[in-house]
Amino acid sequence: MTDDLAARFRKLWDEIAPVGRDAGSGGYLRYALTEPEFELRHWFRAQADERGLPVSEDGNGNLFAHWGDPEAGDAVLTGSHFDSVPHGGAYDGPLGIVSALLAVDELRAAGVTPTRPLVLSAFVEEEGARFGVPCLGSRLLTGALPADRAAGLRDAAGVSFAEALGDQPAGARPDLLGRFGAFVELHVEQGRALVETDAPVGVASAIWPHGRWRFDVVGEGNHAGTTRMADRRDPMLTYAFTVLAANKEARLRGAHATVGRVAVEPNATNAIPSKVTGWLDARAADPDTLAGLVDAVRGKLAERARRDGTEVTVTEESVTPLVAFDGGLAGRLATLLGAPVLPTGAGHDAGVLAAHLPTAMLFVRNPTGVSHSPAEAATDTDCAAGVRALARVLEELTCR
Repeated sequence: MTDDLAARFRKLWDEIAPVGRDAGSGGYLRYALTEPEFELRHWFRAQADERGLPVSEDGNGNLFAHWGDPEAGDAVLTGSHFDSVPHGGAYDGPLGIVSALLAVDELRAAGVTPTRPLVLSAFVEEEGARFGVPCLGSRLLTGALPADRAAGLRDAAGVSFAEALGDQPAGARPDLLGRFGAFVELHVEQGRALVETDAPVGVASAIWPHGRWRFDVVGEGNHAGTTRMADRRDPMLTYAFTVLAANKEARLRGAHATVGRVAVEPNATNAIPSKVTGWLDARAADPDTLAGLVDAVRGKLAERARRDGTEVTVTEESVTPLVAFDGGLAGRLATLLGAPVLPTGAGHDAGVLAAHLPTAMLFVRNPTGVSHSPAEAATDTDCAAGVRALARVLEELTCR
């Protein structure tokens, strides 16, 4: 028997699947406020219009489609983001938006009329891949990030966030945030817990505390062939040691540390670098472990810099504390769905909004367990199960 919802999911999914896809890697280049994301934002507006849902923007790049009075309070918010990491997977972000649209269809087909407004969202720059700060749109909306700081953030080409947005960001919108009574974000699982429990859908319990730190290592640029090894002040050595130290310190603490981005000057094969900049992504199960990890890496970095004759500056770019989702809401939804409850080490807009309103997350099984990669996956059948779960949750929250 054919699953009609799975077929409808595939039809809608195929409309966005080609947008921003790189033919070489098979991954996606959907950076915030670039042409692929603008195309997806236009698609979102068109889909909302087909469903008679008026769309508004908050002045920070976040889009909201409204079922019910846009100015009424106690609305239930759902949705996710369109942007991707470089050569990322298809499902991280867009799955939550497509599922929200289809959940509206499911509710209407069942004759459900919400007594609380329902709002669908598409948040901007969740990954931080273009401007360097993750969950930028939700941080601006909630006031977690000042508008003037966000406006000045620049991408690799030197374009500021304000320039990309086409205006100065509005910043905190307490008037808008105050209209939301709950937020539910559906997301592809970024791990294998649901595979191991043989469940298509799960409910999140918490997000590990995590953050990003930039370390700039300055040495002395020189000729690779004529500079004696003993005379070198090579920042690459300091950088390389730091990567290994971060790996070791994370393993000792049961935490996660990743250095996945590096910039080298002058970036020439036959030249000793004059400067190396690396970015540390660190995550742990609790704040003390995270702080201990970062402090240990700082210490190792400083010690190695003294030995190499280099200078180091460490800059905290973003830190997100431990987010324990509303226990009552998570338990209620887990019981409603008969779904397992699991934590995650990944950050989400839900983690930012959780400080301001009851928030929950649903995860859809990922058979590969891989994310931020073209190998990220989900079956149409599981995606349909996710839509059904989200529709049940939204009916529970908007009608009872």
